[in-house]
Amino acid sequence: MANPGSEHPEHSEESSLKEKIFQSAIALFAEYGLNGARMEQIAEKAGTTKRMVVYHFKNKENLYLLVLEHVYTQIRASEKALSLSGMPPVEALVNLVEATFDYHADHPDYIRIICMENMQRGRFMQQSSYLRQVNRSALDLLEEILRRGKEKQLFSQTVDARDLHRLISSFSFHYVANSYTFTLLFEEGADEQAQRQHYRKMAVQVALRYTCP
Repeated sequence: MANPGSEHPEHSEESSLKEKIFQSAIALFAEYGLNGARMEQIAEKAGTTKRMVVYHFKNKENLYLLVLEHVYTQIRASEKALSLSGMPPVEALVNLVEATFDYHADHPDYIRIICMENMQRGRFMQQSSYLRQVNRSALDLLEEILRRGKEKQLFSQTVDARDLHRLISSFSFHYVANSYTFTLLFEEGADEQAQRQHYRKMAVQVALRYTCP
């Protein structure tokens, strides 16, 4: 199949610019939040003009909502890509916890954007039915792992997917959201990679102790 961009180079350039604007918006919303980031800043970082940002995304609020949807979509896509259904339940849970922790640590801008939305009391999330739909997969994934584990009597029958998701998410989220303050207060001078591996292992241990009888 021919590359559409090769036949219509103007379309490829337009798509490339739109992506640059979008990535610029992710970085600036993560740094300054919705209220602090300005359209002029987003345009400058993307190497374009405010007029082109408006052309592609209409206004800052619409761009922010698209960024928020993108952040959650990527997180959920990373979970689906693990192909956990083919693994034994305990192995699947361990892989999910490790991958969740690593994803949070590797995408601090995404986590900061979610923090910003919480500071706004979920105002924009309430406007998006898509976000409720796409995030349902997080519970579906855990429910399937728990079902298989409970059938083999490997997991406690009372463990709920929502509660387990909160536990895994909170441990991973705290590592990123509180990294500066926690490090300055309690771990100044510590080896960053060693600390990451320590808390990654701890996240797995906590999840298993909560889940297994």
